[in-house]
Amino acid sequence: MRQFLSGLTLAAILMTAAPAMAQNPFEAVVYVNGSAVTRYEIDQRIRFMQLLNAPGASPEAAEKALIEDRLRMQAARNLGITVSEEALDAGLSEFAGRANLDTLSFIDALGQAGVERQVFRDFVEAGVAWRDVIRQQILPGVQVRDPEIDQALKREIETPIVTRVLVSELIIPAPEGQEEAAMAAARQVIASVTDEASFASAARRLSATPSAPRGGRLDWMNVENMPPSLRPILLALRPGQVTQPLTVPGAVVLFFLRDTQGTLRPGASEQVLDYATLRVPTAQDAANIVARVDTCADLEAQGRGNTLRQSQSQNAIPALLATQLASLDADETAMINMGGAVDVLMLCSRQPALLAAAQADIPVTAEEPDGVEAAVPDPNALPDRQVVREALLNQKINAMANAYLAELYADAVIRRP
Repeated sequence: MRQFLSGLTLAAILMTAAPAMAQNPFEAVVYVNGSAVTRYEIDQRIRFMQLLNAPGASPEAAEKALIEDRLRMQAARNLGITVSEEALDAGLSEFAGRANLDTLSFIDALGQAGVERQVFRDFVEAGVAWRDVIRQQILPGVQVRDPEIDQALKREIETPIVTRVLVSELIIPAPEGQEEAAMAAARQVIASVTDEASFASAARRLSATPSAPRGGRLDWMNVENMPPSLRPILLALRPGQVTQPLTVPGAVVLFFLRDTQGTLRPGASEQVLDYATLRVPTAQDAANIVARVDTCADLEAQGRGNTLRQSQSQNAIPALLATQLASLDADETAMINMGGAVDVLMLCSRQPALLAAAQADIPVTAEEPDGVEAAVPDPNALPDRQVVREALLNQKINAMANAYLAELYADAVIRRP
């Protein structure tokens, strides 16, 4: 629900939502540690979720979200955390800004769609309070270490950059006055799609495009030829996933990602090897040393200044050594007969060449019209280490926050009347 299409427009916000549930709207549906959640709240949350294009805007999802918000607020109160008016106003403004609206305009738009101001305030207040709970309970114990960053960058190097996508389209006409029906149909498609065949069936029934008879299937498309606003939406999908509804003038659009093609970054397969060698007179001497060492530091100590340690690109390592190193893991050894002497060879580490280069990378520059040089971004460049650190930190915080919320849920007294 917290995902929000940056392109959400006022027209999309003004769409009317599902009719209110029957029965007494203020009847308690569930109690969370003694705090009641009413039918009216659930109905309002459903409307709010639908306006945000949140997936699965159902009574069950709305009830679960409200229960979790109750738990968040209760956890905050137990820790003595309160949300000031200033913090709440800042949260309301930030959230409304995602729709390119100020707070008052956003609240007015919600009101026209039947969503009360208090629903928005309660939702944001729970989020702000939970953020303070996380800062107090979780953040102090979260760390990201350099090896984790290296591993994440290595995965980035090994992951192909997507250059072509194979998608299917479904475009539902939404003439003036029928926007609500088109959006409802799109949400129903999303809820029912389990694979390409089910999306194709929906496209044949609903799509108003020449591709409809083919189940919406399009040919391979180069990513660079796609509209810039669409690229991040499709690239965020995995094959077999469908986008959230995309609103365009007169239509609601869905895309299903069938497959991708990509290429590795230039130099992604190259490695820099850190290795050590120590020359000794005989094979027995070499065997004795191998039996005593576990790391390259041990081998350096055994050599007493005679151990040669180097970091080189694979292409620069002599063929005899490179052949032996190719079969070694870190801290493994080999013995090489050099004719009259024996070399003890140990691999200290392997590192993608791109990682090694990034540590001393100098950005390419170009001269702007005013004569001032500015860095030219490299589309194949690795993300900055600090960016990766923050991403890993957020992943850890989110995982721990979800686990903490699940613990609160498990410990809560949740009952129905």
